[in-house]
Amino acid sequence: MNLEEYLPVLMFILVGGAIGLASMSAGKLLGPSRPDAEKLSPYECGFEAFEDARLQFDVRYYLVAILFILFDLEIAFLFPWAVALKDIGLFGFMSMMLFLTILVLGFIYEWMKGALDWE
Repeated sequence: MNLEEYLPVLMFILVGGAIGLASMSAGKLLGPSRPDAEKLSPYECGFEAFEDARLQFDVRYYLVAILFILFDLEIAFLFPWAVALKDIGLFGFMSMMLFLTILVLGFIYEWMKGALDWE
């Protein structure tokens, strides 16, 4: 193992970490700090905290959020595929068409089940 081969990677990690720590420290030191009751109140998941843990709440918010993340991340696979399309050839093209077919079938299933309806 030659240290000179890994030195650029190590330097990249160290400089990136130093910049991250410096910016967070500068924000903490230079930024205004005016806590009030509203800022210090417990906040979770877009709604006020409730007293009783047995109360029912609407899970549609979470369902829509999860579906958005799922489809958003799967669509992100299209960008590297489009860049490397010439290199991966017909096999890569057919693999992506299979992937997109499964994605569209899942989307149609969710649409028909009403998972995307917001009442």
